[in-house]
Amino acid sequence: METLNHLPCPVLVTDHLGYIQSANSALCALINRSEAQLQLGAMDALFPLASRILLQTQVWPLLRSQGNVAEVQLSLLGPGTAELPVVVNGQRGSLGDVACYYWVFFVALERNRFEFELRGARQHAEDVARELVDSARFIQTITDALPSLVAYWDKDERCHFANKPYLEWFGIHPEDVIGSTLMDLLGPHRYALNEPYLRAVLAGEPQRFERSLSKADGSTGYTLAHYMPDRNAAGAVVGFFVLINDISSTKAAENELKLAASVFRNTVDGIMVTDADGVILSVNPAFSSITGYSAEDMLGRTPALLQSQHHDAAFYAAKAQALARDGHWAGELWSRRKNGEAFLEWQTITSIPGSAETPTRFVTVFNDITERWHKDERIRHLALHDPLTDLPNRQLLMERLGQSIAKTEREPRPLALMFLDLDQFKQVNDTLGHDRGDELLVRVAQKLLSQVRQNDTVARLGGDEFVILLDNPLSQDYVAQIAARIVDALHAPLTLGDQQVQLGASIGIAMHPRAGATPAELLKNADAAMYTAKRAGKNTHRFFNAES
Repeated sequence: METLNHLPCPVLVTDHLGYIQSANSALCALINRSEAQLQLGAMDALFPLASRILLQTQVWPLLRSQGNVAEVQLSLLGPGTAELPVVVNGQRGSLGDVACYYWVFFVALERNRFEFELRGARQHAEDVARELVDSARFIQTITDALPSLVAYWDKDERCHFANKPYLEWFGIHPEDVIGSTLMDLLGPHRYALNEPYLRAVLAGEPQRFERSLSKADGSTGYTLAHYMPDRNAAGAVVGFFVLINDISSTKAAENELKLAASVFRNTVDGIMVTDADGVILSVNPAFSSITGYSAEDMLGRTPALLQSQHHDAAFYAAKAQALARDGHWAGELWSRRKNGEAFLEWQTITSIPGSAETPTRFVTVFNDITERWHKDERIRHLALHDPLTDLPNRQLLMERLGQSIAKTEREPRPLALMFLDLDQFKQVNDTLGHDRGDELLVRVAQKLLSQVRQNDTVARLGGDEFVILLDNPLSQDYVAQIAARIVDALHAPLTLGDQQVQLGASIGIAMHPRAGATPAELLKNADAAMYTAKRAGKNTHRFFNAES
């Protein structure tokens, strides 16, 4: 403090709340008070009302955010009721290990001392008064230009000051509000809502709260209000400042964010947010429920952790290209849960464009459609397979035959179609009954499957008619060997219950493309060859010959 006393200009040291920690001798002499009288008192008590408003609404926020303010014109309460125009500079600093603020005052009167001596005391007093009026007008102009509502109320809750936005919000004139009470302005209901904050600020406790507040036009705005106590030199609260900000748009955005967060948390679809490099930033609870991975498992990793072996690199490359080109991608994707189980998902990825401050994000939304896929596959299977033997039916046979023929156009290769009809089946069915007949057909299907390769097709057209598609057989002789083996296998005795039966088989064979270029032609000609085999004595095979 001794160092401050050597300074020729008045200096004040306060804490971050504005309570006086030290004052040098120049300041004490200027306002005719001792340092002991000033110690721990509120700094605001050294200024008249207009300057206190400027301090609270402009100077302190700037000083706390930037660390310094320069050349702020205020008025200082001097001896008696005199108001001294001063220029104030503020600087954040420290006293030992304690943060503080240094305030340096330059007295405007000192700058004009020579002029004062020439003009005389009366002229000087007029100038000072004019400066004070101009200062008050300047402060009023500043506060009127603020978007915030600013007002000052004394300890009796009577208004001494209100800026233009404050008056416009409530739809009142300055002459109607100055001197009025808060009860007059707010009415009983709104006053009762604010009363706890009023009691607290008048007890010296700064208040900060949010409140819906009706406007003069009948609309409602959402506000953030600050009540700041005003203390005199003795530290007693003599009033309070009001600073109200309209945060309706901010609150609406906040509500939108809360709604979005609620949807994110509660939707049954899995959601994953990644950055431009594919690093996972966020996942919702449904994501964890579907995949088995918690948020802790996934954050900072990439979706590659979920990849299954169902898709090749070309699939993922095409997906990335579509996303880069169109900004979105949608489709079915096989993924893998934490326990290793594969599941099918319907996935949609959307690119959220960013800016310099907000980089691009990708939002992935998906749901598990494995169960539905299994149901669809079961329905498709039933539609394309014989319900008794589970062999492909006519529709699936014709699809595969058409695909095989199309493949031969790209890669020339032989195809053989065998049309097989059981001999003596009707006699067995009529003698032993339909249940034994069905059992016999199932046994026949199993024998046929055992005689062909995995890439060949065995189909049942109905009754005792079966068709075998041999894909790329070695030669016509090889086909004849397969047909002979089938005849022998089906001719062997079978035991059904306590009965032994013996069947025969007649097989007609059509070779592509010689015996037909289309599925229908091949089937028709194989059927015709089968009847040729029956006429030849049954239990044999014949190739289709257009000349026979």
